[in-house]
Amino acid sequence: MNEPKHTPRLVIVVDGEAHLEYDRGKALPEHQLAYLDRMDERMDGGISVDGETVEQPDTLQRAQFVALHLLEAMQAGDDARIAASCAYLAQRLPGLQQVKASLAGGAVSAELVFDEPYVKEVAVDFPSRLS
Repeated sequence: MNEPKHTPRLVIVVDGEAHLEYDRGKALPEHQLAYLDRMDERMDGGISVDGETVEQPDTLQRAQFVALHLLEAMQAGDDARIAASCAYLAQRLPGLQQVKASLAGGAVSAELVFDEPYVKEVAVDFPSRLS
């Protein structure tokens, strides 16, 4: 039986720069997996996304909610929340390759990217033309 291919890492990209990489190759201890289950239980009661309450969030709505909390945790330097949020996204969405975030102008947004692995951008300088 063929199992779906899992992306080995999840990269958190903020304003075009990679800030975090989560390695899915490392197994989580039972207590951490239990914590992810408790996160789901809390979200079972509903979540607020873009100012609207979602009473029965689906997997993607939960992931979007967690991704936004991840960005808040990164801004606050809350390592425990950062770790839990990354673990949640990596475990619950095995095909997720990137979270592309923008913090421009005080507005926070996060895009979940499933079809594009992170590749570090390399600047290329082209010589000017001689006249």
